[in-house]
Amino acid sequence: MTGHENASVRSANRKFFARIIPLLMLMLIINQIDRSNIGFIKHQLELDVGISTAAFGFGAGLFFIGYALFEVPSNILLDKLGARTWLTRIMITWGVVVFATGFIQTPTQFYIARFLLGIAEAGFFPGLLFYFRKWVPNVYRGRATALILSSSAAAYLLSGPITGGLLEMHDFLGIPGWKWVLFIEGAISVLVGFFAIGWLVSSPESAKWLTSEEKIALNSALAEESTSRDRASHQVSKWKLLFEGQMAYLCFLFFTMCMTGYTLVFWQPQIIARIEGLSPFEVGLLTSVPWLCAIIAINILGRLADRFHHRRELMLSIALVVTAIGTFLCATGSPIFGLLALCIICVGSKSSAVLFWPIPQANLPSSIVAPGIALINSLGNLGGFFAPTVFGYLELKTGSTMGGLMGLSAFSVFAAITLLFVKTRPKPVAMEKSPNV
Repeated sequence: MTGHENASVRSANRKFFARIIPLLMLMLIINQIDRSNIGFIKHQLELDVGISTAAFGFGAGLFFIGYALFEVPSNILLDKLGARTWLTRIMITWGVVVFATGFIQTPTQFYIARFLLGIAEAGFFPGLLFYFRKWVPNVYRGRATALILSSSAAAYLLSGPITGGLLEMHDFLGIPGWKWVLFIEGAISVLVGFFAIGWLVSSPESAKWLTSEEKIALNSALAEESTSRDRASHQVSKWKLLFEGQMAYLCFLFFTMCMTGYTLVFWQPQIIARIEGLSPFEVGLLTSVPWLCAIIAINILGRLADRFHHRRELMLSIALVVTAIGTFLCATGSPIFGLLALCIICVGSKSSAVLFWPIPQANLPSSIVAPGIALINSLGNLGGFFAPTVFGYLELKTGSTMGGLMGLSAFSVFAAITLLFVKTRPKPVAMEKSPNV
């Protein structure tokens, strides 16, 4: 790539970062809030709908069953129909399901609503990662991924105060607070989804705000990367690539990360609520603290991951160990000490994601990138079903979260050890010196 072409690619990506990524970040923030808000309304659902702790864990996890079943088909359709059409469809339909959840009256209806929410959301996050393959060269992708994952952490930072504040609307117009949470947050999703229809651009060719020179240079850079990635695998069938050992190992790693991540999301408000004398709004504020720590950490790591991309496996192993330490401490300390432990878990968990996702983004062949990222995300997200379900059962039987937290800590340590012996990436594509966006 010549210096002139490199300048055009840099200019095109600056425009993409300025115009498109903020909207993607907003969409993901809303996505994560809508997915995790049941952690804040657990007690109200128990009182009004009769959902026990075990039933709550099972229902929270059912989301991931629907998600896993429809993840790969959803990403294939995104590849065919484009991000503008498919990402906005996903957002509008999940908003409708969240709104409708406000009308549930039985545990069975809760199960159905969570399963349908998983179907509606399927393909959204891997769709964002695949969208980057259409726009962002590998040299910028760590930073782009870090920004997206920052918004995921920001969602949990904002979710506490927002959902806690909406719960304070209890009995306004005779409507319980948990219903206000679902009605308002679901409606916002639908409105932002309709706005995104007119703002997103599926590919560089459709972007009116890029010059012809920028479009040509960006497409050339992306095509060059694609050719380098595919050269070693052009004689191997798509299905063999999709189900070979490296893919299985990536699914295992992400499964382990999701077990801790989603147990944290669903049970964090309950862990913090053990601190005596807190109102729902104050609990919400305190849940923001760990996610603020995570945002700071992952934005630093985003640039480090691009600069030291050959060390990603080692860095990911360290992040998993940090997650394990935080989980262990959360199981052994006082409620106040638990808040510090939650900060460590959040930093480790979100840092792991920043270091993990550039690996499949950069190295999966073009023939399987859409279904491949979706497969990793869908099978990995089953950890979000397995861990909360077991966690809820153990708490019901033992009256404590210690056993579940210790198990999660052990899983993270095991995954960290395997990273020292298993190669997750082929030889990296030769790139020019990383420019600054």
